[in-house]
Amino acid sequence: MAPQNDLLKDTLLAHSLLTRLPIKLDEAVYEQGARAAWAYPMVGITTGVFSCIGAQITLWMGLPLWCAALVALAVAIIVTGAMHEDGLADCADGFWGGWAPAMRLKVMKDSQIGTYGVLALILVFALRFGALLEVLSWENWVLPLIAIQVASRAVMPAVMSILPHARDTGLSRSVGRISAKSALIAASLGAIALGLGVGVYGLIMISVGAVAAFSCIQLARLKIGGQTGDVCGASQQVTEVALLLTLIAG
Repeated sequence: MAPQNDLLKDTLLAHSLLTRLPIKLDEAVYEQGARAAWAYPMVGITTGVFSCIGAQITLWMGLPLWCAALVALAVAIIVTGAMHEDGLADCADGFWGGWAPAMRLKVMKDSQIGTYGVLALILVFALRFGALLEVLSWENWVLPLIAIQVASRAVMPAVMSILPHARDTGLSRSVGRISAKSALIAASLGAIALGLGVGVYGLIMISVGAVAAFSCIQLARLKIGGQTGDVCGASQQVTEVALLLTLIAG
């Protein structure tokens, strides 16, 4: 077990990497990026809490559910700087806009967004919005939504651990190769969150999350032979949608 100060440093570093919160750390701390990957699910607690607060305030103001759902999404996007959405769009453009791995990586690096990226964002945003609209009508919706935020980020270390780096530069490369231990801890935190958030039904959601993550891993392996920061972001988005849809299906 790491010392308490190391646990705090890892958690802060995870937030510094995956959010736009004003967290200032020493440069030396960033050299431990790979070690801090286990804490990625902890970022989901922060984004989930902020998102739920935004939705609750909207409801307290007497605004309709669709407003609360949009505010919840907007808050999550603002807190993360749309990092994961950007990864989803880049992967959609690259995976289906290039004919070879090198070309796909080049497209993914391009700052301009293409048709595939736009459509992916629209579809995923619509699914997230529709699912939130349903969940916010429930009496108890806070814990399930926070749990999904946690669990969807728990798959990212697994992606980074299983797949090799697809390029020699980028955010994922700078973080380093994630150990199987860190990936397992992150996955365990995600599973615990779902168990606490939705109870026994969490077992089904854990299975769905695992399938979603495995599908992203296999697709990235097929298309570019590895993973990048964009692949990690896309895997978070895909897993979040899969978990939200499973939640409302139950």
